[in-house]
Amino acid sequence: MVSTWARCPGPEEQFYSLSVCIVCIVTAMSVSHALLGILAQGPAHGYDLKREHDSRFPAAKPLAYGQVYATLARLERDGDVEIAETAQGGGPERTVYALTPEGRRTLDDWLEQAEPAGPYPADELVRKTITALHLGSDAAGLLARQRAQHMARMRELVSEKNAGSDLGAQIALDHTIAHLDADLRWLETAAARMAPNGKVRT
Repeated sequence: MVSTWARCPGPEEQFYSLSVCIVCIVTAMSVSHALLGILAQGPAHGYDLKREHDSRFPAAKPLAYGQVYATLARLERDGDVEIAETAQGGGPERTVYALTPEGRRTLDDWLEQAEPAGPYPADELVRKTITALHLGSDAAGLLARQRAQHMARMRELVSEKNAGSDLGAQIALDHTIAHLDADLRWLETAAARMAPNGKVRT
């Protein structure tokens, strides 16, 4: 039987349900990549990054400044961003961050990779799509790759369901399939709103 508990990284060894670990880790990665996407359009300090993030993703929970600076510190540690300058104006000192070549590779790799088809934080795929649009990347191709990933997973689950699982498994599969179906409808709607070059149709 697969364990439903896992050790999450942190200053103290703590155990959480596997679903909580996945949500925490993926959400942190999602915010990191979204900030890299903003920095790909030019250097910025934490205040501007938070403001732009919240503007791009109005349906998501606004970022806390502490989360922004903790994420920037982690990205700097990993070599994805660097301090471009420290500005001293009429207010507090502000550190301006810039994307490094390594950070651009990290961002491009993220945009190229389809998300796992199944239970995952819904805003990860949305963040990736909107980031690709802002960068002028191949957002339509991203959606096509994601749709293929979802369709493959849907076929697997329908096959498993038709194989005659017990009632509890059938109900669980119904839930997962329904969510995948909703994701597929969103993917098709999003693709229909884009022109061939990945720009949103007006």
